[in-house]
Amino acid sequence: MKQKVLIIGLGLIGGSIALALQKSSNIQVIGYDTNEKTLQSAKVLGVVQDVTKQPELAVKDVDILLFATPVNATIEWMERLKTWDLPDNIIVTDTGSTKSLIMQKAVELKDLGITFIGGHPMAGSHKSGVLAAKPYLFENAYYMLTPHEDEDENKIQQLKNVLQYTRAKLTTVLAETHDQMTSVVSHFPHIVAASLVYQLAKESKDNSLTKLLAAGGFRDITRVASSNPILWRDITLQNRKQIIHQLANWQKEMLRVQALLESGDDQQIEAFFAEAKAFRDELPSTAQGAVYSTYDLYIDVPDYPGSIAEITAYLADEQISIANIRIVETREDIFGILVVSFQNADDRAKAAACIEKRSPYEVYIS
Repeated sequence: MKQKVLIIGLGLIGGSIALALQKSSNIQVIGYDTNEKTLQSAKVLGVVQDVTKQPELAVKDVDILLFATPVNATIEWMERLKTWDLPDNIIVTDTGSTKSLIMQKAVELKDLGITFIGGHPMAGSHKSGVLAAKPYLFENAYYMLTPHEDEDENKIQQLKNVLQYTRAKLTTVLAETHDQMTSVVSHFPHIVAASLVYQLAKESKDNSLTKLLAAGGFRDITRVASSNPILWRDITLQNRKQIIHQLANWQKEMLRVQALLESGDDQQIEAFFAEAKAFRDELPSTAQGAVYSTYDLYIDVPDYPGSIAEITAYLADEQISIANIRIVETREDIFGILVVSFQNADDRAKAAACIEKRSPYEVYIS
């Protein structure tokens, strides 16, 4: 018997989960979105197998209800659930990027006998909306589940059995642990990136050349500052306790660095960079982390007419899809004049092998 999954919110995340679940012939995906055009597009494009305009009625016949909506909206939907006629064994889950608030609200549902298991697929894209949805978006990405500590293991496993078709790395943690970890590797880095951009903006008022020099490494390390301001306003407010804690730790670290510089001790300064390099080099480069990133390949090509066309022709011959391509002008801390981005690690690896095989150019994966 087919399991029915109702997904509320058919943007990039909800749409991609819907497409991934359809890899199973035993899962039927029904979709709902408040945007009429999104709902229609999802049906026409086959993102979902069926749509509904009345989720409160459609939910009566589903096994899993998934909210792929922003955290604040999900909390509102969870409140509505209290008045819905839900199946006895339904599992409710979500995709929000902060979990403590969600799981606090979930206690109210638990008191009503409703199973809620928090979820956060840690992958994304530079594009948004149902048209950007892809069935492989979550492959090799971490998908964090945050059930209550006393949740029925059978329920957790049932949800995992469905979500396995995303091909994500399903991991179970406490909501507070999730928020602490994501504050370190995702939320706080966004604040740092934004603050670096502010510092550049101030410096550029005195010397406009500074902004032009930021086209290389600076632009790469502050890329996340271009993320949706409303989304990150909400995330920052929802996880502000953990972010404030990280900010305090960062300020202590900066005081330590300041002391190093004031001491002028060349060995300690070298050790500072060496230790950071060693740890950074151990970070995984073949899987998505908490911060969305493209899979970049740096290529040392000569600056002559047709060089970019040459590279893209090689990739086209081997049917390797490119997500983005750009020339780096400031390359003091960047390997390669040409940066080609791919949707996944496999495509990047194939591209590197292709270029090394068919050209004399060096390639580098950062």
